[in-house]
Amino acid sequence: MYAWIFRHLPGPTWLKVAQSLLLVGVIVYALLTWGFPWAQDYFGLSESTVS
Repeated sequence: MYAWIFRHLPGPTWLKVAQSLLLVGVIVYALLTWGFPWAQDYFGLSESTVS
């Protein structure tokens, strides 16, 4: 999957690396902003059983 994405990015190798890092950064930002808070509310991950 990663090789497929890398092959389909336009430009020389240095530009592909920069685009890949930007893509990873956007995905991490989206997960930390919307994905993980949704999962915490939905699955109740903040509840602890140790008191």
